Amino acid sequence: MRRGVLLPGALLGLGTVVVAILAVRFGSSPFSNAEFLAVLSGGGSEWDRYVLWELRVPRMLMGILVGGGLALAGAVFQALLRNPLAEPYILGISGGAAAGAVGVLALGLASVTSWLLPAAAFGGALVAIALVFGVASSADRRLDVRVLLLSGVVVGAFFSACIALILALSDAPTMREAILWMMGSLSGASWRTVAIVAAYTLPAALLLLTLARSLNVMAIGEETASYLGTEVEQTKRVAYGVASLIAAAGVAFSGVIGFVGLVVPHTVRLLTGPDHRTLLPLSFIAGAGFLVLADLGARTLLSPTEIPIGVITAFVGVPFFLILLRRSLRG
Repeated sequence: MRRGVLLPGALLGLGTVVVAILAVRFGSSPFSNAEFLAVLSGGGSEWDRYVLWELRVPRMLMGILVGGGLALAGAVFQALLRNPLAEPYILGISGGAAAGAVGVLALGLASVTSWLLPAAAFGGALVAIALVFGVASSADRRLDVRVLLLSGVVVGAFFSACIALILALSDAPTMREAILWMMGSLSGASWRTVAIVAAYTLPAALLLLTLARSLNVMAIGEETASYLGTEVEQTKRVAYGVASLIAAAGVAFSGVIGFVGLVVPHTVRLLTGPDHRTLLPLSFIAGAGFLVLADLGARTLLSPTEIPIGVITAFVGVPFFLILLRRSLRG
């Protein structure tokens, strides 16, 4: 890591650690310092241990995985599409996942098993990815980024229409439940779901990090990158597919959470520069801290009422991004 990014990287890492500690320390029923230390040392009441180890720690870890994965996927999409405003949902992933989840809720199948809702969301996301890749590949075997982007917009619009139709035919309780799911939440996190998301996110993230040098070369131009020995088409397909898989895993277990993949990579780029060797890992760290902090706010701002985490990320992300965009334009 270059010297110029050591300080921002250290601050982002330290900030994420501090936020993670605060996330397990505070909540709708915060621990006192003595209770918190007692539970960490293996003591405390049975209820305190349950709240910390079975509720808050898995929720914090889920926030790290989902937030880091969405931010990393956003950085990759922005690099491939050469557009700093791109984000993980631009390929219709959130639309497919939401359509799958809303369909299960409308049919009343969500109560059959706790796994059916995330499974349907993940399946819907995979269908969206397959449709986008299929349309883009049939139009241009070289996977033109413009065709891919247009395919994502069209597929996303199709799934949005499907969701609107399902909601129009659903009763009020089902509609409310579907809308709350689409606003995003980490409340369903458990050690088992954390393990599943980690199994998708961590290996995929490592694979994307190995593509950093190729993404740097492709930023100059695809033709130049090809002359320099980069397998451009293979890199694009692997990067698109793996980044989409990370986003799909996060959406399946947390709902639709916007702005993480948009704001975080752009912020990190302004702090450290466009080198993907540092941009990608720092985007993962910053995205993890951002989403865990947003979840902490969602749980505590109007306690005991929990705000959908998508509302928090939108309220924070929109003005913050506009400020950063204004500063970058002035620079």
